[in-house]
Amino acid sequence: MDSISRPVTEFCLDLYNKLNRNAEDTNIVFSPMSISVALALVHLGAKNNTAAQIEKVLHVRKAAEQMSLGSDLESAAPEKELERSQGREPSLAQCNKDGDLNHTAFHELLLQLQNLGESYVLTLANNLFMQQGFEVRQQFLMCTKELYGAMLQTVDFHGALEAARIKINAWVESETQGKIKELFAPGVIDINTVLVLVNVIYFKASWEYKFEEQKTVQRDFKLNQNEKKPVQMMYQKGMFKLGYIEEMGAQVLELPYAEKSLSMIILLPGDMADGSTSGLQQIESAMTYENLTLWASSEHMFETRVEVYLPRFKLEGTFNLNEVLQEMGMTDIFTESKADLSAMSFAKSLVLSNVVHKTYVEVNEEGTVAAAGTGAVIVRRSLPLTEVFMADHPFLFFIRHNPTNTILFFGKLCSP
Repeated sequence: MDSISRPVTEFCLDLYNKLNRNAEDTNIVFSPMSISVALALVHLGAKNNTAAQIEKVLHVRKAAEQMSLGSDLESAAPEKELERSQGREPSLAQCNKDGDLNHTAFHELLLQLQNLGESYVLTLANNLFMQQGFEVRQQFLMCTKELYGAMLQTVDFHGALEAARIKINAWVESETQGKIKELFAPGVIDINTVLVLVNVIYFKASWEYKFEEQKTVQRDFKLNQNEKKPVQMMYQKGMFKLGYIEEMGAQVLELPYAEKSLSMIILLPGDMADGSTSGLQQIESAMTYENLTLWASSEHMFETRVEVYLPRFKLEGTFNLNEVLQEMGMTDIFTESKADLSAMSFAKSLVLSNVVHKTYVEVNEEGTVAAAGTGAVIVRRSLPLTEVFMADHPFLFFIRHNPTNTILFFGKLCSP
């Protein structure tokens, strides 16, 4: 199951580092899994260097050899196989094109995430909005729908720009149960637009152990050395998995959601005596795939009685990812003379105009509502009977799908 989780985590850390460059005191939240899926979808329409660049950004080049997750979907019902053999339905094997990206593995992950049980709502939606008049290849339409549940819609950016914008925003709002409104502000899409990829994720879950509302009290959250602000601080005492990153004096706490299919992992820097945020930067600079996996692994955490103080918070992140993706190496797809989207359309001039991602995360007593990235030694300390986990200063968090170890959401809370 490492097959998808590793590329998604590596992409997550690359993206976080880019988004975090000029965001020292700014909250950040995004869904690396959701964006990876969206880029994998575009990859289906790309060829040659354009496709290779997407593979590189997604860290799936070379990972392909180890990609073991359901490498074929041949366990489909026999009658379905018959239909395929009679040519009525193209097989998904045709969609796994040459290259290092295993689309079937993403498809299998999405199937798992769509069947989390009644305690969860997880909606992940991708849509491609294309200028009308471009002729789309049937194979591409079939593969995007079968693998990613994505629909391609034609709109008229050139002749009816405002109508196109309203249509896209309405689709996003309905997919996220009204949480994400007005994804595209006026002016973001222009009349030269030919292809827009829209990717949203909406998540709602209850904690396995809920916080009692009457225990939530106002406390100060230290924004930095000099400033603090009052927040609604939730509290509960119970048995939780807790880890300790010795060399940074940081704590790692796992808060499971219902049935423990997913968890929120919080990386809390040691409380600097001077109240500075350098502890957060220490964690950020040591955050590699190996370290992150190690810090949050069950072998390095131990179950103990913990007093948990966690602020109620709501975060929204909206990113136009064009510039960041180009910096990460995906340049050809945005350049008219170089983009090769010939597996998507017969049109020669097709380029990707915008990649927009929006995430919404809300954490409260009941659970989370979210719509939407050195050999560390962790030792057991001689423990007091009850550990205190006081999240009253900036911290990092991520929401993980435990069976596959995949990071669905990643964020930094500097100011609740």
